Amino acid sequence: MSSVVDLHAHVVLADAFEAAGPYGPFHGDDADGAEFFRVGGYTMKPIPYRSSVFMDVERRLDAMDRIGIDLQMLSPNPLTFFGGVEAGPAIDFARATNDAMAALVTEHPDRLLGSAQLPLQEPDAAIAELDRAIGELGLVAGYVGTDYGIAFDDPRLDDFYDRVVELDIPLFVHGVTNDGRGPAPDERLRRFGLDLIVGYTYEETLAAASLVLGGVLDRHPGLDVCLSHGGGAIAFLAQRFDSMAAFRGVESDFAASLRRLWFDSHLEPGPARHLVVDTVGVDRMVYGTNFGGWDTPTTTDDFDASLTPNAHRLLRLEDTA
Repeated sequence: MSSVVDLHAHVVLADAFEAAGPYGPFHGDDADGAEFFRVGGYTMKPIPYRSSVFMDVERRLDAMDRIGIDLQMLSPNPLTFFGGVEAGPAIDFARATNDAMAALVTEHPDRLLGSAQLPLQEPDAAIAELDRAIGELGLVAGYVGTDYGIAFDDPRLDDFYDRVVELDIPLFVHGVTNDGRGPAPDERLRRFGLDLIVGYTYEETLAAASLVLGGVLDRHPGLDVCLSHGGGAIAFLAQRFDSMAAFRGVESDFAASLRRLWFDSHLEPGPARHLVVDTVGVDRMVYGTNFGGWDTPTTTDDFDASLTPNAHRLLRLEDTA
């Protein structure tokens, strides 16, 4: 089996703790000794970050070897995108995160790459931080959540997208259900893990629809955007988008439009993954694991390895596959 590249692997960076001021993130042990992680008013416990691959790089590398992953692009923790806070703390946290990310991946350049947290609620600041993260820190991609109080097709983001294209890097988008102030605002998502399953799916589907139907890919034809978890439910709903277009008297091939985006393969093998492959084509997919999370795979297979050339193409790496 050829080398395997994982593009969906989050990290928790202690050097960025409390960099967002009153929003944290805060990490420690409570009076009963339970490890907690708090973002704004949202506390998660017990949450064993300290002894996990999220914070222990040697454990990460050992687990990569065990599962069969050769190279991993690290990404910020979705719990700390801070999309709903004011620009100042979000900018401060992005800078601290990217500094810590660069320091970590520099220690293991043959195994780890880093992507940049961006304060997208303030587009000019996001551009400035992207320039710094790519040009000065050596990170390889931009990484954002799905909700900054501004739709992805809003013209205020056009200069940001132009800069992504000029820097010749990809932009990764991951679903998020907390805003940096509290948990998912829809209380129905706070049970059964629905924030991670339904909430992320909802957010990723909205993001894909905004990018395609909002004309972002038409205005920025060189833009490479990769959506997490197979793009949410967008492949499942592709025909529904065509039906809506027909109802409105417009010709549509929504699936063809989706093939201008990228999608990570972090879906359970079987019907869901088959649907995404059949809809967008295997050449628009890259391998992702949510490494260390509740749904991390235990091994890699030939399909995962087959996506390595796509990862090299998306990340602008020399193709050694």
